[in-house]
Amino acid sequence: MKIYVAGHHGMVGSSILRQLKKRQQSGADFTLLTRNSDALDLTDQASVRNFMQAERPDHVILAAAKVGGIVANSTYPAQFIYENMMIECNVIHQAYRAGVKSLLQLGSSCIYPKFTKQPMQEDALLTGILEPTNEPYAIAKIAGIKLCESYNRQYGTDYRSVMPTNLYGPGDNFHPENSHVVPALIYRLDKATKSNAKKVIIWGTGKPMREFLHVDDMALAALFVMSLNPRTYLQETEPMISHINVGSGTEVTIRELAETIARVIGFKGELSFDTTKPDGPPRKLTDVSRLKRLGWKYSISLQDGILQTYNWFLKQRENDLRKK
Repeated sequence: MKIYVAGHHGMVGSSILRQLKKRQQSGADFTLLTRNSDALDLTDQASVRNFMQAERPDHVILAAAKVGGIVANSTYPAQFIYENMMIECNVIHQAYRAGVKSLLQLGSSCIYPKFTKQPMQEDALLTGILEPTNEPYAIAKIAGIKLCESYNRQYGTDYRSVMPTNLYGPGDNFHPENSHVVPALIYRLDKATKSNAKKVIIWGTGKPMREFLHVDDMALAALFVMSLNPRTYLQETEPMISHINVGSGTEVTIRELAETIARVIGFKGELSFDTTKPDGPPRKLTDVSRLKRLGWKYSISLQDGILQTYNWFLKQRENDLRKK
């Protein structure tokens, strides 16, 4: 049996690869397939076709994507929609042509409308206007879901999608200008601690509530969903609402998050909130009822996950962190 992991250098893809290698070491019998981007351009149809026809994987995990923060999404909207849609179209279609038995596509909770009811349920998809700052990326991720569903409906494939909440962990982007909130706070509070700074200023009021999931939990959830018996999976999904949210189902304020990271790092100074800066949505939480009914729940607490992530961060070289 062959399993192809697309995007194995990314945060989620590398975690999935680690979990699969652990299973190999425990005696599971399968071959792992990976390719670096210089060896296989997933936006190139002919290259993907040749790879799929030559290797004929049994299972595909599509964790490859062009990702970035608000600034990147606003600056390069054409690249975000084009590259992500090409990756999905090429991998999913060529997987079908090569006879791939099962495929799992990883999306994002940004697929849901900007003003959707909280917690966000799977059936909220396509019920309202998207957040404008990352609309091209979200449109591409929605297209990925609909590709999987359409191939299932027309060709009888078993192609599934999971939508993770805000992820963090080893392999994250710690660039000081364009990283997400957890790595950004780890980076800044680590610098402040080492320089004996007395204060760190954080944008906003600190009141917005957010949900976070450690990437290793995400990897386990992805493999769990992929391994579900088709009958069990179909009992909890619908042909045209087939994606599954993946999250912790718990939330913390940005202030609580900052205080947790400060405690883990050992920052003794003041956390000051600049209330003149925007907060973003007051709440963003995924409804994980569907996944819980199927039998999966997260296991890594926020404090434990941040400690593990910080220990990984300390082992990295500054230049490597800024390249991500």
